Amino acid sequence: MGLLFGLFGVFLILGIPIAISIGLAALLTLAISTNVPLVVIAQRMYAAVDSFPMMAIPYFIVAGGLMERGGISRRLINFAGSLVGSLPGGLGQVTVLTSMFFSAISGSGPATTAAIGSIMIPAMEKKNYDRSFATALQATAGALGPLIPPSILFITFGVATDVSIGDLFLAGVIPGALVGLSLMIVVYVISKKNGYVGTNKKTGIGEVFKSAREAFWALLMPLIILGGIYGGIFTPTEAAVVSAVYGLVIGIFVYGELKLKDLPDIFVKSAVTSAMVMYVIATASAFSWIMSNQQIPMRIANFIIDIAPNSFVLFLFLNILLLLTGCFIELNAAIVILAPLMMPIMLKMGIDPIHFGAIMVTNLCLGLVTPPLGVNLYVACGISNLKIEDVSKALIPFLGAAIIALLLITYIPVISLYLPSLLH
Repeated sequence: MGLLFGLFGVFLILGIPIAISIGLAALLTLAISTNVPLVVIAQRMYAAVDSFPMMAIPYFIVAGGLMERGGISRRLINFAGSLVGSLPGGLGQVTVLTSMFFSAISGSGPATTAAIGSIMIPAMEKKNYDRSFATALQATAGALGPLIPPSILFITFGVATDVSIGDLFLAGVIPGALVGLSLMIVVYVISKKNGYVGTNKKTGIGEVFKSAREAFWALLMPLIILGGIYGGIFTPTEAAVVSAVYGLVIGIFVYGELKLKDLPDIFVKSAVTSAMVMYVIATASAFSWIMSNQQIPMRIANFIIDIAPNSFVLFLFLNILLLLTGCFIELNAAIVILAPLMMPIMLKMGIDPIHFGAIMVTNLCLGLVTPPLGVNLYVACGISNLKIEDVSKALIPFLGAAIIALLLITYIPVISLYLPSLLH
């Protein structure tokens, strides 16, 4: 165990990319400490991605790219503005609500941050919102991307632990709404203090219906995807294909903002992102296999159970571990490595695997906004032309609110288990 994690730590310190560090640590550990043929590493990497459910990941990434370029963002922003734009900090409230809507389309944090932030951060600046506030808000709201279904992280968790992806999708709905609500409360409080006003006009029911009609096809997509899955029409993987085709048709033929000349760029970027995610999952799977081969999960499980006399302490330990992990390890890799490691512990303590999945994904989503690996933070700072250190102070209240929501999700299981329970 010491060799495996020691090599991984050394490679990270040397600045080697996460995925390569994981793969090298697994390869060298196998070569140094066992007689197992090295070809096993390649076999495990291939087996990790040679999976029908894993096919959903590239299709959802493509769908997010098509929706981002196809005029979805602006229509969702207009609809959210008609609902909450008149509240104190109206543009901030719109940023959170629109990010929630877009999360139900893209399943990706960086995609949500880029699609909404490119419009809302400049808009907030024009209305004299502090630029660091706008940047921190969008980065944190974008973290809802992998939490509200369809979620790439839930797919990875389901494959890694053999838990129903459909149930996991349902388990993310209320936690996602709770985290979004916590961010809107922070926006309200800070806006009242700093004088960030809303649109100063009450939106009539007619305008709400008009904006909803314009955003209808965008809002319909999550209903088609989730309704199809739970109605038994298609699997989560087939739902990903449907979402990609739907995004293409709506962007080109309904909204008319997606052009054929845009497709090569979207497909290339989606392919690169998919390859990065799949490579991380593949190397993390090899890393996880070596841990299992050396019985590391069982030893760690017994140790944790000895020091955690009840589920309250166990959850506290788990959340601290995941918050630290999210700062340094790519989220899909963290799930592939830690979910199989922690699952036996959860089962021994009588904790529902669906609840565990909701806690893990909610927690790791915060890693999208915590340095040094916070991808959302880099995307948002790129839009606002700020350095990460300039945003750090403004980030604190949003992270604090998200952590409070995380603790509620952790210690009140019904928040994540209510919707899945309706199906069983």
